[in-house]
Amino acid sequence: MGQRSGCQERSKKPELALSETMEAETEVRNNDEETKEAKAKNQRLISVFGVADLKNEAIGLYNLGLSCCLNSLLQVFLMNIHFTGILRRIAVPSSHVQRKNSVPYQMLLLLEKMQCGKCKAVSPTDLACCLSLHRVKLFVQHDAAQLFLTLWNLLKKQMKKPELVEELRDLYTICIQEHLACQKCSFEVKSNSTMLTLPLPVLDANSHRLKTLEESLQYFFHPEELTGQNMCFCQQCGRKTTFLQSMKLVRLPQTLTLHLKRFCFERSSHSRKLSHCLPFPQELDFNEVLTENQCQADDSEKATWQYELFAVVAHSGSSSCGHYCAYIRSLTECKWYCFNDSHVCQVSWDDVKCTYGHASLYWYANISLFFPDAALDFGMRVAKRGKTNVLAWILPGV
Repeated sequence: MGQRSGCQERSKKPELALSETMEAETEVRNNDEETKEAKAKNQRLISVFGVADLKNEAIGLYNLGLSCCLNSLLQVFLMNIHFTGILRRIAVPSSHVQRKNSVPYQMLLLLEKMQCGKCKAVSPTDLACCLSLHRVKLFVQHDAAQLFLTLWNLLKKQMKKPELVEELRDLYTICIQEHLACQKCSFEVKSNSTMLTLPLPVLDANSHRLKTLEESLQYFFHPEELTGQNMCFCQQCGRKTTFLQSMKLVRLPQTLTLHLKRFCFERSSHSRKLSHCLPFPQELDFNEVLTENQCQADDSEKATWQYELFAVVAHSGSSSCGHYCAYIRSLTECKWYCFNDSHVCQVSWDDVKCTYGHASLYWYANISLFFPDAALDFGMRVAKRGKTNVLAWILPGV
């Protein structure tokens, strides 16, 4: 018995040595796989980075003739790593005619041209011609909010892969719940709707100026009493009554669009631009701005409602004419750049603050778009006050 036992012990020694060797080889193999995985991840990151995030020189876009609005919007689209991540996975149209008519494909070609080119600026001619086939006129001054909506709808319509369309919706659409409550009885109507932008006022109902972006947001979600000609028909009362209208925030997207309505209509039916100062922060937490009654979301959803400013598209001029440019923050360098058609230069935060608006300043910010980044695949986590995962975009209006 003892000898048999000793033989068994001696037989285990080479097995242990073999086991240790296999573990060492497995560890080396795992390290190699981790290295390969890290390299693959870096390649994935590079493949979805925006134009200024390849650590090449930022590329401008030539003005084709009143195309400054289109150029500014394209720069912000293509600098958004989540948008370019979707764009790079589109199905390439099979025929030449289809490729010529495809807005997503032409936008992808422009992105590749900007990333691979050696020039300081490239021409968006092919994309502009493609847009003209879809009734987007060339050589006319566009409104940025309207053109943004047009571009988004064309992208959504022409992306053939359902999963990419869904990702595009998740990236940009806002979910709001509207409440209408009769003030004479308990009758109430609730309805959910989606929006591409939140149209924020810069004046209150008494034409008093709202002083900050946060104040404008609070006013947008403040309940409004519908009286006089605005009364609604109550099914329970059987007649028109005073209703209380309110909106509650249900869901915010990765790319949140806030449209500052910097215009008003006078008695002559002509619009007038409102260029007074309205500061916006570099960081914005909706949980600190809105009350519990203005939100209809659970805690996990609210945890992503933190934003950091990513870009500003600014407008100079009157309500009928002017010029657009874009201020964009590089995601990798954390530096601000001004994209003024073909001219691109690095700027400071003080330069960006000029878009707050003031009668004596040249640039006026009129629309704001905010981009939260919840893509954990890119190593970005939701952090307190949105230090890493939330981006913001501010755009102009008329």
